[in-house]
Amino acid sequence: MLEITEYVKIFIAILAILNPFGVLPLFLTLTGKSSEKERKKTTRTIGLSVASVLALTALLGEKVLELFGISIASFQVGGSILLLLMAISMMFAKDTKGGTHGPEEGSDLESIAVVPLSVPLLAGPGSISTIIIYANLAPSWAHIGLIILCIFAASFITWVILRLATRIGRFIGPLGLSIVSRLMGLLLASIAVEFFAKGIVKLLPGLA
Repeated sequence: MLEITEYVKIFIAILAILNPFGVLPLFLTLTGKSSEKERKKTTRTIGLSVASVLALTALLGEKVLELFGISIASFQVGGSILLLLMAISMMFAKDTKGGTHGPEEGSDLESIAVVPLSVPLLAGPGSISTIIIYANLAPSWAHIGLIILCIFAASFITWVILRLATRIGRFIGPLGLSIVSRLMGLLLASIAVEFFAKGIVKLLPGLA
């Protein structure tokens, strides 16, 4: 297991890559004509879906890599590049979470909650890469359990933010959402650089 401060860092990293503020505009658009009861149900589905996908990734991610013959070091380098590209997009206020088109008439809110809001917008390639890398930092079930606990905590905060989406959007406005997204991007860029440094040293020990 790692130091407790490392798990706090992992929790913050997971929350940053999920970036629930980044999906607020799309969430408000897709659920704009929904009742309060329907919106509650949608946010609950999103929270459970994100937690389930990422927890399953923590448990089985390494096995999937082994199946394709990919080393953790290679995955760290590749995943860090992906995270850095996402961070750059976030810092320059580009749309990293997809478009903002509303749902077609008669579309099912439950389906929208799972795809695209949960997967791939929240639990997408970036967050999946992050979970696999962190899950392999220590070879123990206690470590995996704490990673899953961090996932559940980050998913819970995501649920809370989406549950308060209307109030948050009204309070901080588009400019506030943009500022928060840029700050998340800066944090994510720092995490990506750290991932890259650790991965490249494992691939090329002579650089250490």
